[in-house]
Amino acid sequence: MRLLILLFISIGIGSIGYTQEIRYETVENISYVDETASDYAKEQCKLDIHYPASGDNVPVVLWFHGGGLTGGGKEIPTFLKEKGLVVVGVGYRFSPKVKVEDIIRDAAKATSFVMKNARKYNGDIDKMFISGHSAGGYLALMLTLNKTYLAAEGVDADQFAGIIPFSAQTITHFTARNEQGIKEEQPTIDELAPLFWVRKDAPPIVLLTGDRELEMLGRYEENAYLKRMLSIVGHKHTTLLEFQGYNHGMVYPGLPILLQEIKRLSDLRR
Repeated sequence: MRLLILLFISIGIGSIGYTQEIRYETVENISYVDETASDYAKEQCKLDIHYPASGDNVPVVLWFHGGGLTGGGKEIPTFLKEKGLVVVGVGYRFSPKVKVEDIIRDAAKATSFVMKNARKYNGDIDKMFISGHSAGGYLALMLTLNKTYLAAEGVDADQFAGIIPFSAQTITHFTARNEQGIKEEQPTIDELAPLFWVRKDAPPIVLLTGDRELEMLGRYEENAYLKRMLSIVGHKHTTLLEFQGYNHGMVYPGLPILLQEIKRLSDLRR
């Protein structure tokens, strides 16, 4: 059954629980790799952090940008600014200069860096969320369903309070398939597919997609299948929301829901 999302209901999108005046700052181009990294990694592997410079610690959301794992740039969605959050926009390397697995490892390094430094930016490490659009949503799911990438960086993926990808690929990403000479119209599920790693003990997951008739290459159906398989293995906290009338570029209608879900899942951690 399709879900019609009403975006202008009262969902408290002004902030995540803050009423006093808060001063926000943004720091840009923070490197999350060490000096032994390649010049390309030093150029790409940077992040921006928008954070409240006063007040109590607040939830943290990592935002991975889209672009098919071949392009794009780190970003902090304007809608998320000054909403009672620490928002981190993550940059990473691109195919074909590196393999998809290398990109996932970049995302893991960035995530580890943020978790280890969140308190410096008034971030609450018990309320960490991971999100992103399209390729960014794919990275969010790969990092949290396949725990080995974050474990290699000293992080337990189950520390996250929520996983909230926007229009993510849940089968093997088409750029990974391209590395294998497989056309993007040919679906594949292997170790580079979030679906391969379904597990009952993953943190709460909220899957957001555009209209199934307007989305890219079966993107809604991929997410619906992930939800179904998570349910089959016993995961009890998976939600799937479809934005009728919106295509793959469904970031804005999703952002108010992202805020709503961060608040809901944060409240569960109190």
